[in-house]
Amino acid sequence: MSDSSTKLNAAPQTPAAGAMGNVPTIRLDGVHKNYDLGEIQVHALRGVTMEIYPGEFVAVMGSSGSGKSTLMNILGCLDKPTRGRYFLDGKDVSGLTKHELAKIRSQKIGFVFQQFNLLSRTSALENVELPTIYAGVPLEERERRAEEALKRVGLADRADHFPSQLSGGQQQRVAIARALVNSPSLLLADEPTGNLDSRTSIEIMQILQELNQEHGLTVVIVTHEPDIAQFAKRALEFRDGKMIKDVLIQRRSIAAEILPTLPVLDEEDALDEIASTQPEAGPNGNSTPQK
Repeated sequence: MSDSSTKLNAAPQTPAAGAMGNVPTIRLDGVHKNYDLGEIQVHALRGVTMEIYPGEFVAVMGSSGSGKSTLMNILGCLDKPTRGRYFLDGKDVSGLTKHELAKIRSQKIGFVFQQFNLLSRTSALENVELPTIYAGVPLEERERRAEEALKRVGLADRADHFPSQLSGGQQQRVAIARALVNSPSLLLADEPTGNLDSRTSIEIMQILQELNQEHGLTVVIVTHEPDIAQFAKRALEFRDGKMIKDVLIQRRSIAAEILPTLPVLDEEDALDEIASTQPEAGPNGNSTPQK
């Protein structure tokens, strides 16, 4: 991680209030992850041991190659440790099969990605419904859950809109609603503000803080931005596959207090933001991927 990480208002880590005696949402015990690239073995994680308790809001920081993305893949049950054990809500998931891990992901974990990962030809409501389809939820219940999730992120009036009709911030709100629709115990967000402007980034952090503070959702985000990490309650820093720092955030930033001090996008700026999220048109009128 860059030296900018030292700008975090932090203090040495102590157990979260009320956490003692609780079963951790996340517990890693000596976790290693190795990848074989031909004759070269890459050590992505080197003996990581950590605990995250229910209701915590944790930022994971580190430079490229530090191991933070590998950590998130393991926490999200998208990958398994080479050695060591991972307990999710007290259950050892280290040795589960792919099918068993998929079931765990569906029931317990919500994902938010930097690129939104919305289906372009389906409405916001239908995008949010997708996890409930995989979980086998009946149609009527799917719609009810999706509508409620969109309401929680302030997009109840955009349910019928397609991604191309939404700004970047609105698309990320849809992605958060999708992550919430199966009522997970853990929300994992990988650079959730990476593609957003400053004000929209704070709006997204406000949603995450409210979900954590008002609904008790355990939130873990990956970010390379110290300013964004300052919205969390605790920060973990990784370097060369090892956790080198674990601190509580002091003088934490509160998004709801910062937003009123920021300029509001006018209508023209909002339209420009929507346009910036769309692919460019090619010579024949077809869309081409953004560079």
